[in-house]
Amino acid sequence: MAQVRQLRQKIRSVKSTAKITRAQEMIATSRIVKAQQAVAASKPYADQITQALSALVSHHVGVDHPLLQEQPTDNRSAVLIITSDSGFCGAYNVNVIREAEALIKRLRDEGREPVPYVIGTKGITWYRFRDRHIQEDWSGFTDRPDFASAERIGRRLTEDFLKTDAEGGVGEIHVVYTEFVTRLTQEVRVTRLMPLELDEVTSDKVPPAYDFEPSAQAALDLLLPNYVESRIFHMLLQSAASYQASKQRAMKSATDNANELVEVYTRQMNQVRQAMITQEISEIVGGADALADSGGE
Repeated sequence: MAQVRQLRQKIRSVKSTAKITRAQEMIATSRIVKAQQAVAASKPYADQITQALSALVSHHVGVDHPLLQEQPTDNRSAVLIITSDSGFCGAYNVNVIREAEALIKRLRDEGREPVPYVIGTKGITWYRFRDRHIQEDWSGFTDRPDFASAERIGRRLTEDFLKTDAEGGVGEIHVVYTEFVTRLTQEVRVTRLMPLELDEVTSDKVPPAYDFEPSAQAALDLLLPNYVESRIFHMLLQSAASYQASKQRAMKSATDNANELVEVYTRQMNQVRQAMITQEISEIVGGADALADSGGE
């Protein structure tokens, strides 16, 4: 009887866990749609500002900006690592950190000094637990990124990129983030953010009819920081959508496993109860036979 009680308690506990994971799965499913919409909404602006900058750089001789130039601080490379603030997302953060660590090793092999910048509580905790240096960290917005956060990050990275070696500047900036492909596929990407690489407008394309006031150089000085911030914002949105998709899959898998475990425990409980009933019947039959034998004597 004690074994039956234990199994019943296990079944109740697993069912309670399944309710939680199911609720988390449904929440993640609803947020995936919003995250996808946010990614789609940010794309037109990113495309237009990229087109404007490409046209400006291609068709205006003499314009230049420090963000487009290789910096003399070549031995220090910033690595911006985008993780999540929350868990329950399978291998989402593990994959990002693994790729970031591979990049850091590659930079060291090239004779560079990696300088980590980390977004997300999970990544921050991972590096601090291992007593690893973090140049700067941000958290509290990875589930629902806002442009103000991207602006803060972009300003800090731009400032460090423009600093000299003596001031602790960096010569290049890489970003490790997760790109949302589909609900079933998310891929970790490594991209160089600075120095900026703008695709020039080729001769077979019709150049946009842009007139820059007061000058092309003034427009470049204004647009480039916005371009950096918009790219960071887009990567934050991609990572947020990928996180929700990973969480949805992880919670669905946890719910399915919990339901299977309930079935296993239920079968075990039924087998125990059946064995108990069989034993009781055997004892009753044995007692009846014994009484019959004693009565016959």
